[in-house]
Amino acid sequence: MIPPVVQTSNTEENQVLSLGNICLLDGSWTASDRFSRYGWVWMDSGENIQLMGTHNIIRCESALHSEVEALRWAMDNMLQHSPCQSFRTNCKELIAMIK
Repeated sequence: MIPPVVQTSNTEENQVLSLGNICLLDGSWTASDRFSRYGWVWMDSGENIQLMGTHNIIRCESALHSEVEALRWAMDNMLQHSPCQSFRTNCKELIAMIK
């Protein structure tokens, strides 16, 4: 006989993730491709896309270089077009460099 599983009551409330006024960026790179790609998207506090950009350039030296170019370009555009000062990336190496 399998004993019953006792479940405790969960009193924690679900948290809603709000991205707020944010610029998300990403770069793409492969050693065998002739081009690198990167882009960014700026979303307001209502999570509505306000502005976005993509770029296709001759291949960067590495994936990290592509991510850095994405950040540089996103920052340039945010300075010109928005009050956004919050940037997010999924690149661990870039995050470690900035810390």
